[in-house]
Amino acid sequence: MRIRFQGLRLWRTGHQVDLVLDCDPSRELIDETGALKESGAPSTCTIDLTGMVLAPAFQDPHVHFRDPGQVEKEDMVTGCAAAAAGGYGQVLILPNTEPAMDGWARMDDGRTVIEYLQDFEGDLGRPLPVHYALCVAASKDRAGQVPSNPDDWRIYLPSGRASRTNPGAAAHPVLAISDDGSAVTDRTLEAVAKAARDAGLPILDHCEHHDSGFINEGPVSRQLGLPGVPASTELAIVQRDIDLARRTGTRVHLQHVSTAGAFQAIRQAKEEGLPVTCETAPHYLALCDEDVLRLGTMAKMNPPLRSRRDQEATLRAVADGTVDMIATDHAPHTADDKAGGLDKAPNGIIGLETAYAVCNQALVESGLISHRRLIELMSLAPADLLGTRVTRIEDMPREDSTIDLTGTDDAGLVILDPTGEWTVDADRFHSKARNTPFQDWKVRGQVRATIKDSDLVFSRIRADRVDWRQTHSREGRQVWTD
Repeated sequence: MRIRFQGLRLWRTGHQVDLVLDCDPSRELIDETGALKESGAPSTCTIDLTGMVLAPAFQDPHVHFRDPGQVEKEDMVTGCAAAAAGGYGQVLILPNTEPAMDGWARMDDGRTVIEYLQDFEGDLGRPLPVHYALCVAASKDRAGQVPSNPDDWRIYLPSGRASRTNPGAAAHPVLAISDDGSAVTDRTLEAVAKAARDAGLPILDHCEHHDSGFINEGPVSRQLGLPGVPASTELAIVQRDIDLARRTGTRVHLQHVSTAGAFQAIRQAKEEGLPVTCETAPHYLALCDEDVLRLGTMAKMNPPLRSRRDQEATLRAVADGTVDMIATDHAPHTADDKAGGLDKAPNGIIGLETAYAVCNQALVESGLISHRRLIELMSLAPADLLGTRVTRIEDMPREDSTIDLTGTDDAGLVILDPTGEWTVDADRFHSKARNTPFQDWKVRGQVRATIKDSDLVFSRIRADRVDWRQTHSREGRQVWTD
């Protein structure tokens, strides 16, 4: 099927273009409306999307797909489907799999997790709807005692990044190193930093460590009678890692930063010109620890939701450029897991399918940043961190304001409706999990379609925009218009 999406606005310039692509009928399409699966659908159609935005697909440097080890929570198929539905074209899978993705521990079939994920699409018999890369564990078994051995994962680095022994053939390369879920320990930090520098990888560090506590320390924790997690637990790791970057030149990326003190330390590090970047997550922009009172375990995460003052500091840090990018920390859990109460339930929420809307509402609709800047935070900046491809739409050849993707394989794109209103309904998610704090939120900003390698992989094009009536025939082909 050949599709012409008509009247799109380019995300950076606002210029109007039509986008033409072939939709492979043999490829599985994640289609929420059925609009592009009508019986008797023709070979060519035109769909009016006037006013919607064409942008590079989002990239997420921080997801947990639980595969292998906890596939009752999520697996590669459902995780990638959720990513495509959220407008993502590339994700980085973090290493807290079971066994850990350290290049050494082996599964029951004898493969390491890296080998398993390299083989996954071949074993599945079809490509997944998003590109994915891997983050290797900083320590063996993620136990924080012995650094992982670069000899166990070096061959999976991108071509030319490490040594002559690297064939550069990995379909899903190792692009970062982390023990996420936990900070890299003091015991292993220097060795991990050397391995990262030698391999040309950034350390993605869980910039927070505590041995007790369930939610943010403050009036809410005291009201609930629960041990709290002080903000200082984040600042301590941030300051340690900034010192590492200062002493050694190691590239350090600080994950899910959430406190005013940590953001101030990062500002100062950037003023020094240190190789330090940071991310925050949608939930730290939209929520604070007061929301735990009504949301319960759906608002339990690590780092915990912080005070309203910290939430406001997070918003300011995005507005002033201290925050380099937005990542979801997509962390699926079962309903039974989250039913255990704040003292027993695991940390984490899912975020891929709500990230754009929540960020659009918290940042763009509020007037803090432009929509263009939001795209940079969710697409260009993560690509720059990881060295992944990003589609430069403005550089793509076009004729008569038409971008034709036919025959190309370097186009990860998303079509966005910044003013589209919808209500979050977790029962309609593509993820296996339902652990979202945004259930029943009325939000503005919707992903309408996601394109991977010039092929439509996700569609939320409403049926009322596609009228399958035949209008005329041209050169022996049927032409269908909205």
